[in-house]
Amino acid sequence: MRFNFTLRKTQPNAINYEGAAAYQLTPQLELYAAVATAALSDQFYEKADTRLTRMRQLVAQNDPLFVAQLAVYARERLYLRSVPLVLVVELARLHRGDNLVSRLVARVVQRADEITELLAFYAQANDRGGTKTLNRLSKQLQKGLALSFNRFDGYQLAKYDRAGTIRLRDALFLVHPTARDRAQQALFDQLVAGTLPTPYTWETELSALGQGSFANDEARAAAFRAKWEELIGSGKLGYMALLRNLRNILEADVSAEAMDRVCTMLADRFAVARARQLPFRFLAAYREVEAMNTTTGPVTKVLTALGLRGGHVAAVLAALEAAIVHSADNLRGFGSETRVVVACDVSGSMQQPVSARSKVLLYDVGLVLGMLLQSRCKQVVTGMFGDRWKRVALPQGQVLRNVQELYRREGEVGYSTNGHLVIRDLREQRERADKVLVFTDCQLWDSRGHQDTLAHEWREYRRTVATHARLYLFDLAGHGTTPVQVQAADGVFLIAGWSDKVFDVLHALENGGTALTEIEKIKL
Repeated sequence: MRFNFTLRKTQPNAINYEGAAAYQLTPQLELYAAVATAALSDQFYEKADTRLTRMRQLVAQNDPLFVAQLAVYARERLYLRSVPLVLVVELARLHRGDNLVSRLVARVVQRADEITELLAFYAQANDRGGTKTLNRLSKQLQKGLALSFNRFDGYQLAKYDRAGTIRLRDALFLVHPTARDRAQQALFDQLVAGTLPTPYTWETELSALGQGSFANDEARAAAFRAKWEELIGSGKLGYMALLRNLRNILEADVSAEAMDRVCTMLADRFAVARARQLPFRFLAAYREVEAMNTTTGPVTKVLTALGLRGGHVAAVLAALEAAIVHSADNLRGFGSETRVVVACDVSGSMQQPVSARSKVLLYDVGLVLGMLLQSRCKQVVTGMFGDRWKRVALPQGQVLRNVQELYRREGEVGYSTNGHLVIRDLREQRERADKVLVFTDCQLWDSRGHQDTLAHEWREYRRTVATHARLYLFDLAGHGTTPVQVQAADGVFLIAGWSDKVFDVLHALENGGTALTEIEKIKL
């Protein structure tokens, strides 16, 4: 692959949230970054309604086919649910003349509750309240939702028939799906009558058990232990449910055989691939289990007496390490000769939850993705930056443990966003790197008042030390600007999002593509 090594000194054309000079992304890149990092909850710099308004404006600035491809990419590759529905509704409001919207709806709606969520947002986006005003529903949207109804069986309809402003029966009356056969028509009739059988799920099983009466606490504990062992042995406990309940399972004191099965399930390469979990989910589970080694409550005392703190807990942590490595099996392009720098932003704005219901911070996501890369690289420098840039030597092969180590040390560098110091350090030491990977919200600024910038340091580094170096900005917030202009001629590339699919984008960039290459491959 050839490169143009002429370093063009382009001028900033925007101001970031810290008041520093920045570069505005193109409408395509900005929409991609906004979608890939959106949880539709308040962030440090941007409220949820502001993000939503900005995405709707960006949809109007982009080609309808690209918006549709991005919606499918967000649902099927980034594992997002609500944001793709926003794109669908906005596209339905703006686009006419073909069946693009109906095909998109049928592709994006993959759970029965997404039918009602889409309709609720459609009513909100079109200033309509309640089901009565939805009789003017877009015809293509209606057609797509009708097709979606045909996808779901009785179990799925019953599981997601939840109370709300719009229920599944309301949606059924609204879109009038044609049943495939008599059996499906019978299900539709049961949905209308509210007589669908209660589905078997691990939640309903535990809920029913919790409402029972027991002679004493020992009997109650024994019943829950038996139920967890039954759920684990039945194979009906899904991967996400397993991740979320590891602490509950350990505290239930299930048998060693059941725990062996749990660890085997967690670490299974194919189960990880099927589960499509975001990498930071493994970190959340790891922290819950690791906390059992440090808490001192009554449950922990019992576990200590049973020998679980040093036994099953350690085994579960090891299984989680194996699982997160499997989640990035597709990472390519980092041979033994590749010299890599992984820099993680730990500034104050990165100490923000990815969603209102999550304990995981943007900072955590950056550390997880950074440590996944670190685990695969042979020649790697790892560090974190805030007020200062600090290199931290960490062992390879321990992704989650390394994240925890960095998390404990983040206060050592302060909480500003002096990302330019990463490149200055390389330049001053005349240290040649092939790839510099920065995990950040892209709101960089010089807290020392010298007006130093990442853009200047990068130009000088390429000019004087490493002409072929490439800078990858992993945008974890999607605010629409970058501290250095994204252009291949200067070796600067943008990747956005929280999932392991960022590595697919990285691979595309390594092979002459763009951050949008994977999106544009989507067939509708």
